[in-house]
Formats: sequence, structure tokens, C-alpha cells
Amino acid sequence: MRNQARPNYSLALSSVLHADGPAEGLGGELMTFGRFIGSWDLVWHGANDGAQAIGELHFGWVLGGRAVQDVWIVPGPGEPGTDLAPRAFHGSTMRLYDRTLGALCSTWVEPVNGRVRKFIGREQDDEIVLISLDGDPPLRWRFTEITRDSFTWLAQLARVARARGSSHAASRSAETGGLRFRASSPVRVSARPP
Repeated sequence: MRNQARPNYSLALSSVLHADGPAEGLGGELMTFGRFIGSWDLVWHGANDGAQAIGELHFGWVLGGRAVQDVWIVPGPGEPGTDLAPRAFHGSTMRLYDRTLGALCSTWVEPVNGRVRKFIGREQDDEIVLISLDGDPPLRWRFTEITRDSFTWLAQLARVARARGSSHAASRSAETGGLRFRASSPVRVSARPP
């Protein structure tokens, strides 16, 4: 084995990871995110301080067309601050349809800040809403104002109130899976010119 040339594993990985489209029978369920397949430019806005960063977002079919994966890069390549947590992030979400739940299961992995979160997502009216209860604080991600060429992404934290005898307690509301979420600054995303 030592005398054999090393195979190009990155090419091998991309050839088995990437797919040309959805797997047969999953096109409808996965089109919630499949409509975003392609490359996008984004502008991230800081929640409290007015800071901005330019970045990239890429969506693609993966795992034989059984899932949609995205890669978020903020700030984008060549922009200052690419490794400066917590503002910078370079992560990926894997989304698959769970027939039992009738929903999309998503996992976000982001090594710059050391984050891993699981979400359950569904279309609600003209938005896509994903809820994560597996960490502190609970999160809601929303894709809103969706058009063919743009959308707005919002990351919202559950409101946390001090309660006697405990350090944190989330306030509850029936319309959002039992949680109320704080408003956040938007990430505006638009299609790249062809």
C-alpha cells in the first residue's frame, strides 16, 4: 500500500455526497429547501450594534438526493474577520424529511463557534419555521419574505425570564411551540447573478 499513489479523497467525497436532484418520491417534501439550490450572497446585520458582514450561502442536493445541505460563510472569503467568533461563522446544515414526523429534521454544525443544534422545521403560511429545543436557549430560525431571488433569515432566541428558585425560565406561548421569541436582526439573502 505504501507504494501506491494516494487517491484524491476530496474528489471521492464530493462524488458520493453531492446529487443532481431530489431522490424519487422526495421532491415535494424536500422542495421546502430545494427551492434554494444554488449560490446566494448575503448581508448579515448585528442584533444590537448595527454591525454588518457580507457573506455567502450555498445550497445543494446531497446523499443521493435524500437531503438538502447548505454552507453559510460569514464573513465571506476575502472579507476581514473570518475566524473571529462569535460574529464569524462558517457552518453547514443538513436537512432531511422525516415521514414519521411529517417535518424536516435539520442539524446545524458550526466549528468556528463550536455549535451543533438540531431543529424540526415546517412551512407555516408563507414562511419556513425551524425550532430547536436541544440547547440553551431554545432557538427559532425563520425564512421569511421568500421570493425567487431573495429571502430573509431570522435567528431568534427564546425570551428568558428570571424565576424564583431557578436560573432561567422561558416564557411560553401556544402559537410558537410553547415558546416566545425575541425579535432579531435580519440576514438578507439574494441570488447571485447567473
